[in-house]
Amino acid sequence: MVTRFNDLYHPFWLSEWLFLAFFNVPLAYMISSENIGSSSPAVCIAPPDLESLFVYLRNQGYQLVGPTLQNGAIVYDELESTADLPVGWTEEQAAGEYRLKRRSDEAFFGYNVGPHSWKKFLFPAHQKLWQGSKKSDGSFETLEENKPNPRYAFIGGRACDLHAIQIQDKVFTGGTYQDTIYTANREDNFIVAVNCGQAARTCFCTSMNTGPKANTGFDIALTEIIDDTNHYFVAEAGTGRGADLLAEIPARPAEPEDAQAARACTEKAIADIERFIDTTDIKDLFYRNYESPQWNELEKRCLACGNCTMVCPTCFCSKVEDTTDLTGQHAERWRSWDSCFTLDFSYVHGGSVRSSVKSRYRQWLTHKLATWIDQFGSSGCVGCGRCITWCPVGIDLTQEVAAIRNSDKENIDG
Repeated sequence: MVTRFNDLYHPFWLSEWLFLAFFNVPLAYMISSENIGSSSPAVCIAPPDLESLFVYLRNQGYQLVGPTLQNGAIVYDELESTADLPVGWTEEQAAGEYRLKRRSDEAFFGYNVGPHSWKKFLFPAHQKLWQGSKKSDGSFETLEENKPNPRYAFIGGRACDLHAIQIQDKVFTGGTYQDTIYTANREDNFIVAVNCGQAARTCFCTSMNTGPKANTGFDIALTEIIDDTNHYFVAEAGTGRGADLLAEIPARPAEPEDAQAARACTEKAIADIERFIDTTDIKDLFYRNYESPQWNELEKRCLACGNCTMVCPTCFCSKVEDTTDLTGQHAERWRSWDSCFTLDFSYVHGGSVRSSVKSRYRQWLTHKLATWIDQFGSSGCVGCGRCITWCPVGIDLTQEVAAIRNSDKENIDG
């Protein structure tokens, strides 16, 4: 089965709301005693006993979300049991292509990343902000929904996506004004990370120092060990509550050979990575090359569809729209994901500030790798490679950065 970009995503220029519907998707990592870390020894969990972890979290009141098979891809959605995991499935990724295929084993987490990221739950693609109705006396009343906030347990978070969550923590909760919806969704998350034992052809997390092993931002981290004779998980606690969970489920103490097997998994993932970015002086590189001829070359290929921003785990652009019913008695305000690739995004009185595709791609890439650093103190890219996989024409961010760097070197040498 081969799923190309337009099988899962309706082109942005044809129907934005369909695209958003498909995704329907400072706490600055909520520092508390539960997030300081744990020195508990690692344990080993047999595959059948992973269900005990799910049961424990459900009994604690968590809504489990994680990887599952859906619409020809491995996506994040609600999980009832380990039977919902993509057991025995993996994916092959390349620029503009995503292929779902069977593995030769029964790995629970034998994939990398699909089109979804955890922002689907923390920063929903379509969110009602406010609603009100007109009363019989002509006055107006605000209507409260009083829905309980979800208490998420994220299962299968990769290291790159954990970094993406921490980046969005800064965006939505790190300043003077905090996003209350994100804050509510982020509160009390329980995160079960899974360290990568392989890399997709589009991954470049090592260049961004975001993987493939999770070092922070999790309650429990699993490394799946699978070979001709063994299949089990090495589990380490990252918080006190993670250690409490591991103490409650069937497990055995990890031996030195288990730790070595876990390290070998990480080393294999590192060896699999084919794409790299030289991040040396990258902020100033982009500032020096605002008029680089490479932007003109990009304009010839970029469709300005916005797919890269939709799948990116850190992009946070949105728009707000007010709606009313035909009677004029009820009004609502909705927030939806938006993209800096659309003409309307930079529209002000008189027209769009960024009227060319060239200017819009330059805005996105320069923000992601340069101005983001000034704005939030880190890069906005975590090296997950989704923007490469889901680009309709296969534009490769790593190649574009290399081209700009080569052009810059020629200008300096010349």
